[in-house]
Amino acid sequence: MIYTEQKNKERAIVVGLIRAGQSRKQVEEYLDELELLADTAGAEILERVVQDRDRIDPAFMIGRGKARELAETAKYLDADLIIFDDDLSPAQVKNIEELCKIKIVDRSGLILDIFASHARTREARTQVELAQLKYFLPRLTRQWTHLSRQVGGIGVRGPGETQLEVDRRMIRKRIALLESELEKIARQRTLRRKNRRNVFKAALVGYTNVGKSTILNSLTNAEALVKDQLFATLDSTIRSMDLSNRNKVLLIDTVGFIRKLPHHLVASFKSTLEEVSDADLLLHVIDISLPEFREQMSVVDSVLSELKINNRPVLKVFNKIDLLEDPSIMPYIRQTEQPCVFISAQRGIYLDELEKHILTLAEQHSKQIRIILPLDQTKILSQLHNMAEISTIEYQDDKTIVHLTASPVNASKINRLVNNIKFKDEYTGS
Repeated sequence: MIYTEQKNKERAIVVGLIRAGQSRKQVEEYLDELELLADTAGAEILERVVQDRDRIDPAFMIGRGKARELAETAKYLDADLIIFDDDLSPAQVKNIEELCKIKIVDRSGLILDIFASHARTREARTQVELAQLKYFLPRLTRQWTHLSRQVGGIGVRGPGETQLEVDRRMIRKRIALLESELEKIARQRTLRRKNRRNVFKAALVGYTNVGKSTILNSLTNAEALVKDQLFATLDSTIRSMDLSNRNKVLLIDTVGFIRKLPHHLVASFKSTLEEVSDADLLLHVIDISLPEFREQMSVVDSVLSELKINNRPVLKVFNKIDLLEDPSIMPYIRQTEQPCVFISAQRGIYLDELEKHILTLAEQHSKQIRIILPLDQTKILSQLHNMAEISTIEYQDDKTIVHLTASPVNASKINRLVNNIKFKDEYTGS
């Protein structure tokens, strides 16, 4: 995996570009988030630079003149690196680096650096390395320029092969190997999901750092890592949530989303995000205390649409109500964003309401079953009481008719149980 550990904080300047159709306020919000990302990666922000241009400069992104000013600012502040909020082309990185004489990082590179430092499991490390290599492949011109000389000398004159081409070929081989490894992981996940196909599954989705892992811990005692930090969780975590004697829900927590999430990163984490695609319910967690919460909601909806998993039932979970400065907006949101629930996972406020909503939706997903049993099968009736919600029992002549509601997994168990009765000819189930 391509990453380095820094003992001391690197001194950074963040740069944003206001383009046609964008307001300064919007770009400043983007830079606020970029600074949070930089802090998560271990950088100290020295200065913020914003340039207003109608179009992107193909050579320097922010224009040659502004790039020169940026170089002078970096030298004056003794900065270690410059972080751009937008993705840079390899040529732009090369030109700005030559002008400023320090390291240049764009938003995607910064996010990848954070992912590399937070990856813990074999799967997460594989996914991050794949995303890194796809990101660095077109940028090899700046990483290994000192190696891009023609191989020459007596006995080896001719077309030869540049070291840069060798590096690219090696990286492509490594990418193919990692993709093969992730395909194996995806197949393993598919097998595991088959074993869970009869259980109601609710997936926690949302912007990064909105409290998904805290909700998971509060509802399941999962002890998942919780930090006030962007992308603290990369791996999907699945825990059982017992809502009643007869209903069990699997709660799934996975990586958070963010504005301008790199496409190759989404592709690399496809196997992890497939856990979300298998869910029966999406719990869209929203940090209602943030002024920009509606924009974050839109980002999540966009990513779900891109992943083609926006056709699931969604329950909006507005978290961190204890930090809300103006609680008067809650009645309006309750009217416009149904179905929804308001909670504080950190302080345990209204978590019972969230559980009730999940239970209601799980029960709606349950199956209605009608069973006809011989009168002497009273032992099975007691088992049915433990596995399902029995609505009516009718006794007719030599048979018992039972109407019940069960979760998908318990419905399968009930069918197996009843099919094992000695008097099979006297049983019907539907």
